Amino acid sequence: MSKFSILVNREHLLPETYIPSPLTEPSIPFSAPPGDKKRLLVKDAATAAEELFQRAGKEGIRLCGVSGYRPYSRQQELYRAALAKREKLLRKTGEAPMIAVAPPGSSEHQTGLALDVSCPSENYDLEETFALTPEGKWLSAYASLYGFILRYPRGKETLTGFPYEPWHIRYVGEPLALYLSLTGLTLEEYHLL
Repeated sequence: MSKFSILVNREHLLPETYIPSPLTEPSIPFSAPPGDKKRLLVKDAATAAEELFQRAGKEGIRLCGVSGYRPYSRQQELYRAALAKREKLLRKTGEAPMIAVAPPGSSEHQTGLALDVSCPSENYDLEETFALTPEGKWLSAYASLYGFILRYPRGKETLTGFPYEPWHIRYVGEPLALYLSLTGLTLEEYHLL
């Protein structure tokens, strides 16, 4: 297994002190302002993202990075806010949907290998409808050629522990990305082999 095949989820946590190195800012369009940590990725993932976005641009596809690296402390803030929102909804409606925000330590964004991607037609939002856009379809078809997988595919929610996220790509390196893409396996299933 390569260093890029690390499994991070609710059962395989990163320590609070984990900070990937080296982090660098890829030369791709981002919705976050310059200097924001969201614009950072591990060097190999950043290089692959540049190549992926460059090819997309040549084919008339306008991709935009929304969120890359996220430190443990920021994930903790997001998770607490999601819990509060879920609790409020539960009190109001009696129903509580699955929390899409990962608990601290279980977010792939902390690895610097994950990148949320959107496009202008989605107003740079992270929505399931991204999958229906030309950009979403292109990303699904070509991400693996650059070492990325669509990490949370439809129909695999019980395996990954996360809802379907067509915008969330994860760098695993080209050989593994191609293998997972061809077999339809998730990273969880791969780690069970």
